[in-house]
Amino acid sequence: MYTQIAANKRKTVYIMFSFFVLVGLIAWLFSLYFGNIKILPYVLIGSLIYAVIMYYVGSSMSLAVNRARQITKKDNPRLWRIVENLSITDGLPMPKIYIMDDPSPNAFATGRNPKTSAVCATSGLLEIMNDDELEAVIAHELGHVKNYDIRVAMIAFALAAVITFIADIMIRSVFFRGNDRDTEGNPIFFLVAIVSAILMPIIATLIQLAISRKREYLADATSALTTRYPEGLISALRKIERTGSTLKVQNTATSHFFFANPLRGHSITNLFSTHPPIEDRIKRLRDMETHA
Repeated sequence: MYTQIAANKRKTVYIMFSFFVLVGLIAWLFSLYFGNIKILPYVLIGSLIYAVIMYYVGSSMSLAVNRARQITKKDNPRLWRIVENLSITDGLPMPKIYIMDDPSPNAFATGRNPKTSAVCATSGLLEIMNDDELEAVIAHELGHVKNYDIRVAMIAFALAAVITFIADIMIRSVFFRGNDRDTEGNPIFFLVAIVSAILMPIIATLIQLAISRKREYLADATSALTTRYPEGLISALRKIERTGSTLKVQNTATSHFFFANPLRGHSITNLFSTHPPIEDRIKRLRDMETHA
């Protein structure tokens, strides 16, 4: 498991490098289109600033868009006690605790590092889970914090936003200058802009998919090791499988943070789900029990 944690940290560098190569390519296309190579460094610097801003505000944004409210110990002693005990067990700072008023059982963690982390559970999760199951789900979320999964996801989210943002600018610039005589006879850039605008969101989703699925398996394993009771997490997954985990407020941008897929089923988004099938997660936990 420690090897996988180290691999997650290395992924941060790989993700940043691959994203900035792609951003650089788009910036180069910009400079070709406008016939001014000096545009290239401005686009790169602007993209870097945008990515840094998104990286630092992403945590608060994910809590805000999901309408999470911060609680104190007196608001929900049961949840507070479980988070506190698990934080001590994992040797982590006590995270901020939030609750989402949503009947679907789900949870997520966010924060750039353990010191800035936050854990959020839905009211539905608190209602249907017994203590063992709730502890297992929260241990899973703290596993993301402990393994620095969230940092990788936040960087991926920030840089994916940059790519989508630049693609949007590309398509707008093409149509804005559509009547400009200087753009006549330049159908190649028009085609590239159209294709980029279509492909960039898909690329961003695929990147989050590649990162997220392994994160979920690793966090499941961390939960089982922390609680020493894989059956608690298996039981929680079974309940979620029966009741569903779809949230009332749909938000694809933060879906990869959640314990289970929060998006509505039978939609195109499920073709690019950031969560592995529940049955596969349970099978891996059963294998852990077998080899324990």
